[in-house]
Order: sequence, then structure tokens, then C-alpha cells
Amino acid sequence: MRKIIVTNRLTLDGVMQAPGRADEDRREGFEHGGWALAYNDAVMMQAMGEGMAEGGALLFGRRTYQDFAAVWPGRKGNPFTEVLDRSQKYVASRTLREPLPWQNSTLLSGDARETVASLKEQPGQDIVVLGSGDLLQTLMRHGLVDVYVLLIHPLVLGRGHRLFHADAERAALRLVKSVTTTTGVMIATYQAA
Repeated sequence: MRKIIVTNRLTLDGVMQAPGRADEDRREGFEHGGWALAYNDAVMMQAMGEGMAEGGALLFGRRTYQDFAAVWPGRKGNPFTEVLDRSQKYVASRTLREPLPWQNSTLLSGDARETVASLKEQPGQDIVVLGSGDLLQTLMRHGLVDVYVLLIHPLVLGRGHRLFHADAERAALRLVKSVTTTTGVMIATYQAA
């Protein structure tokens, strides 16, 4: 069975909203977009590059997919564009319609819990979820996440969309790997216990 691996940037207080750009996600008046950029370093790039080199498919919710599809294809001067372009991308959405604009993209329409559970049962490499906070709430609620790779930044924002909501189900996790970057980001890998 394939695993669902969540890879996300978080602040110490659990905010995952808009780590990459100031205009990335301004929902509910969020004004701290781009908060993660100052923490990038060679250690983080190596760790993320190793994860991407393992291959496997990507799974997105609608909002994250649309953002990635608008930003990444054709981008120059980074090691990630080619990998993202050639990776199989699954998009869980009830509102998008095919054809999807980014190459190698497949729409998972209908109930995300059912479509992702079915995807996990198919043969193939593990599936990585990037961003996709709303989709993650569904996956976590139904026990579909197997591994969390969390890039925990030494920053408190106080507000913004969080990975773990106050009403999250109890889940025991086991730390299986950790790396600290030169900028103080803890890259912690947890497996469901």
C-alpha cells in the first residue's frame, strides 16, 4: 500500500498559511505571506531535494494546485521545476474540471476521503501532499496520513490557518528523523504510531 506523506512548512504556533509569497494566500486578512523565505538555507534545500528525488506522485487540494500551476511551470533557476513538471499530480476537487492546465495532472473528483483511500490502495510509489490545508483536514480526520515531514520555523505569527486545528482528533506520532538547519528550522519526520 502506498503511503500519504505530508510535507509542510509551519511556524512554532502551527501556522502553515502562505509561507512562500506575500500575495500567496490573503484569506481572512492574512498579512504575513512569505514568512518562510528568510529561513531557506543549503541544509533545507538538500533535505527537500532528497525528498523530491525519491519520486512519487503529488497530491494537492484545489487552492494549492491552482497556486502551484500558476507559479511553477517554466520557472527557471531552481532544482524543483523539472521535478514538479514531470511528477504525477493528483488534485482533489469538487469544483475543478478536466483538462487540468499543468502537465501530468489528474483530477480526483468526488469525496476526497474515498478517492484518496482508493489511490493509496493502488500500486506505486508513495504520495506527497504539499500545502493543501483544507484537504489535509479531511485526510487527517479519516486517518489517511502516514508520515508528516514538518519544517518547523522559529517564528510565531499568532494568526493564520494552522495544520492542526483545535478540534483535531488525537493522534500518536513517532519521531523517526530530525535535521536542524543553519537558520534554526527543525525538519522533523513523524510516522503515525
